[in-house]
Amino acid sequence: MRLTIKELFELPPDGRSVIVKGWIRTKRETKSAVFLEVNDGSRMGNIQCVFDEAAAASSAAEIARAGTGASVRVEGSLVASPASGQKVEVKALSFEVIGEAPADGYPLQKKAHSMEFLREIAHLRPRTNTFGAVARVRNRMAFAVHQFFQDRGFNYVHTPIITTSDAEGAGEMFQVTTLDLDRIAKSGEPVDYSKDFFGKAASLTVSGQLNVETYCQALSRVYTFGPTFRAENSNTTRHLSEFWMIEPEVAFNDIADNMDLAEDFLKSLARVALSDCAEDLTFFDQRIQNGLLDMLAKMIAAPFARMTYTEAVKELEKTPEAFEFKPYWGCDLQSEHEKFLTEKIVGGPLIVTDYPKEIKSFYMKLNADGKTVRAMDVLVPRFGEIIGGSEREERLDVLEERIEALGLKKETYSWYLDLRRFGTTPHSGFGLGFERLMLYVTGMANIRDVIPFPRAPKLADF
Repeated sequence: MRLTIKELFELPPDGRSVIVKGWIRTKRETKSAVFLEVNDGSRMGNIQCVFDEAAAASSAAEIARAGTGASVRVEGSLVASPASGQKVEVKALSFEVIGEAPADGYPLQKKAHSMEFLREIAHLRPRTNTFGAVARVRNRMAFAVHQFFQDRGFNYVHTPIITTSDAEGAGEMFQVTTLDLDRIAKSGEPVDYSKDFFGKAASLTVSGQLNVETYCQALSRVYTFGPTFRAENSNTTRHLSEFWMIEPEVAFNDIADNMDLAEDFLKSLARVALSDCAEDLTFFDQRIQNGLLDMLAKMIAAPFARMTYTEAVKELEKTPEAFEFKPYWGCDLQSEHEKFLTEKIVGGPLIVTDYPKEIKSFYMKLNADGKTVRAMDVLVPRFGEIIGGSEREERLDVLEERIEALGLKKETYSWYLDLRRFGTTPHSGFGLGFERLMLYVTGMANIRDVIPFPRAPKLADF
């Protein structure tokens, strides 16, 4: 196969014949030479292709067609580069424009573009330095997720995307139906879901957790990593309607084991990012979030702090004037509270445990006090919550009471309750939104910029 530009940079400049294919980033012409910077997406840096006077003359017609964004083929020899910052360059011998990108129509000319503008051309933004780097880091992080769990004996389970149960109990789900809703609305008839494709109301999943728990109770260590959906009308920099979730579940693990796993997981991913995505993370550190590399290194080096929700609220209540939303016991911690705890109180990542049962999901194990559940949230500086999890309620009677107290339909969860009827075990797990991980390791500010094609309220383009 043709070598990528990344692979060419790993070769010695020994004059070997090479072929470069990619897209032009810049073209510079002098009286005696033409310089093309070409990028194929395999790395952040371009490779410089230099046409001396004779080569430029023989390819003059093609060079004239070669503007920013054009796809090209360059044949030449790999030689040492006299330019600073690059080891090799290509002494070009022949040149071909494969696909033109006329300057009067191509929107990515050599100038700065706002993130808002680039979201409008999501089909072209991967060609920019920022989004090319995001794509490469996302690719490596996705692989690292699987490596982490596979190396620790976990089984990967493909949980369903279409479901008839709400794992979070919040009702913010996208409906899946083959019924003619326009006709039903015009007729004034009630919707009869028994005539629908699945014979009952169905939706896109908000989480694979409940399903992956079934395999946890057979295979012990499992995880799912797939798309999830929330019909939440939220237009913040941290929310998407379609995103990817990583959800491990481990039989016989308690909340302490769960916290250890979450900390190990985050640190492992950060190590991979620093070692295997160094060029791209250096770019993010210099252009997007100053101090990013140092933050990740510190996160790896020190143990995560831990405190209960009650202890966290007491810390917040010491300076109520610091917050827009007044902290009190029973409140759902806001992003400003989480950032304050990590940045001002502990100076690093923090795991908060034992939240009030009223603000957590029905499946979380009830503590002996009857007021709190064995939940845990991992909070990180600058961002706030990045992981949420819990020890699950394995006691059938307690779980049934929780479902009834929240007004959920017990028959909908009959299969889930069976796991408590037959061979129940303590077990724990957590969820990490992959895009939130991407925000953390890249320093990007908006979650719509770390997924290829963002889906949000009134946004389903491309």
